[in-house]
Amino acid sequence: MPNPIVHFEINSKEPKKLQEFYKDTFGWHVDDNNPMNYGMVDTHAGGINGGIAEGENQVTIYIEVDDPQAYLDKIAQKGGKVVHGVEVIPNMVTFALFSDPAGNIMGLVKAESH
Repeated sequence: MPNPIVHFEINSKEPKKLQEFYKDTFGWHVDDNNPMNYGMVDTHAGGINGGIAEGENQVTIYIEVDDPQAYLDKIAQKGGKVVHGVEVIPNMVTFALFSDPAGNIMGLVKAESH
C-alpha cells in the first residue's frame, strides 16, 4: 500500500489571525464552524488540504497508513518516538503523532475504508 501525504496542519498560538492570513493571501477557504474550532482548509487546488489550529507554532504533515499503531511500533524500532498515541475521533479521523530521529513531528492518519 502506498503511504501518501494526505493532510497538513498549521498550528499557531493565534489561529484566527493565521486563518485570516492564509485566506487573504492565498484565497484558501477556511471553515472553523465545528466543536473544536479547527479551521478546515480547502486550498481549491484539487490536491492536499489541511487545517489551521491552536497550538505551538509548527507545521505537521500527515501520512496515510492502514494501521497507525503498527507504524508507531515500526517508527520506534527505527529510532523515532511516539508523541501522541493513536486517537479516534468518531466519524472524523483516527490519527497519531510521532517524531522522526531528527525531532521533526509528523502525523499518521488511518486510511478510510472504501
